[in-house]
Amino acid sequence: MPESHRVAMLGTGLIGDFYTMTLHGRRGRDRVEVVYSRSEERGAAFRERWGVPHSTTSVEEAVGHPEVDTVVVGLPNHMHEEAVAAAAAAGKAVLVTKPLARSAAEARRILDTVERAGVFGGYLEDLVYTPKTLKALASTRAGAVGDVLWVRSRETHPGPHSAWFWDAGQAGGGAIVDLGCHCIEIIRSFVGKGNRPVEVMCWADTLVHPIEAEDNAIALIRFESGAVGQFEVSWTFRGGMDLRDEVAGTEGTIWLNHFLRTGFEMFTSGGGGGYVAEKAEVETGWQFPVGDEVAELGYADMFTDMFDAMEQGRQPVETLYDGYVVNAVMDACYRSAASRAWTPVELDWRGGVAPRVARAERTEDGLVVIKEEHLPDGRRKLILKDPASGAFVDRVLG
Repeated sequence: MPESHRVAMLGTGLIGDFYTMTLHGRRGRDRVEVVYSRSEERGAAFRERWGVPHSTTSVEEAVGHPEVDTVVVGLPNHMHEEAVAAAAAAGKAVLVTKPLARSAAEARRILDTVERAGVFGGYLEDLVYTPKTLKALASTRAGAVGDVLWVRSRETHPGPHSAWFWDAGQAGGGAIVDLGCHCIEIIRSFVGKGNRPVEVMCWADTLVHPIEAEDNAIALIRFESGAVGQFEVSWTFRGGMDLRDEVAGTEGTIWLNHFLRTGFEMFTSGGGGGYVAEKAEVETGWQFPVGDEVAELGYADMFTDMFDAMEQGRQPVETLYDGYVVNAVMDACYRSAASRAWTPVELDWRGGVAPRVARAERTEDGLVVIKEEHLPDGRRKLILKDPASGAFVDRVLG
């Protein structure tokens, strides 16, 4: 019989709601036993909202609760390190929301703390677990697109919900830290986690909001295999939350649209429908509701993987080391944005060596086939290269 888990939920913001909604509504046997909030009033409201037995304003009391075996850190970024240290000291499994930390140095300290304590650690990167992503990853690993050459991941919306996100000191940055962390790990999942991120080129700027952090950014990430990842993030996109991924390989292509175009579209002139979906801006006009938000955003499969990994004695799909790598890539993005140059990714790499992207060479009558296509009349056309002379030639076959 699978185990049931008793959770200390640290944080009562939007992510705490999503996490608790998932835990209480999915596997069912796992429950939030105690919730921590810096505000006694918010903690009590959360407790009532989700039927949680206990609330506290003490992190130590929450993680030390005798019935708790797992600590979920859903706190602002600047509080992650202290919370993880408390959980590790209490000998509890610890699951940390994205991003793991504000910098690679901070993330590495978190990783070291958990590894020294010998407790289970997991990185709560939900967008790697969306149903479409899981199926696309399975197809990619089965060879459906061949060697992955290029991955594009886009996350844009009108901006985060809580004040601390907008404070670069507390958050560690702006849209890159908030959204780029998702995109980087999606990219890594498709190119392969054993494929070292080598260098980045990043543009970032503050275009709309009166803040110090960036509200828009675009980056290229070059991997050891030669593959390239591209992410686009924005806090100024109007019209909801745009989550899209594209994968291009030597043998195929994948396009994913997770949120704005889900097959559920509704027009209303009356409004009053209430909550539509995360980051939706209006309640009238064309709406794009999401049928099962915690499933579509990956929370359900994410927690299933985490708890199954604990019970099976294995690593989860998303580890704290993965979170550290993501932070290292983001650090390089900030250095690149400042220097306006390609910048190396500095990290302690554990992933081994990735082979260069390669495709088996095909020949026809001693000439190398560059491309084959079908003409409108049914004939085949080959573009060939003479390996001796280097000349390119066309050949049409009946």
